[in-house]
Amino acid sequence: MPTHTRIRMFNTKETYPNQSLDNDLCQAVVAGNTVYVRGQVGTDFDGNLVGLGDPQAQAEQAMKNVKQLLEEAGSDLTHIVKTTTYITDPRFREPVYQEVGKWLKGVYPISTGLVVAGLAQPQWLMEIDVIAVIPDEDK
Repeated sequence: MPTHTRIRMFNTKETYPNQSLDNDLCQAVVAGNTVYVRGQVGTDFDGNLVGLGDPQAQAEQAMKNVKQLLEEAGSDLTHIVKTTTYITDPRFREPVYQEVGKWLKGVYPISTGLVVAGLAQPQWLMEIDVIAVIPDEDK
């Protein structure tokens, strides 16, 4: 039995046709009872950007993606233990964190936030990656 389960595998050649890349990646990995979710942005799983120029709308789409990936992995938002949020402008902190906070109310994960010069695509204003657990059914 494989040690890790890879969810939504893809190759960057198709994902980033505007860049010369050829990397095999996936959206999430389940290792033991831990789920590692790749950085999610304001792009849906069909490749459509949601919220051009709107950091709150991009955060909402990113959290929809996180929720879906965690559910596909056998977990859910309530089992997130760590978030890392990247924003491209410090002025985006309030709209992004307010949106993420709606999705994680009562969860109390540890959190790291960074302001970065840019993300992989110029239209992306924020990105969030998470680590969650799959709860033991016995407990």
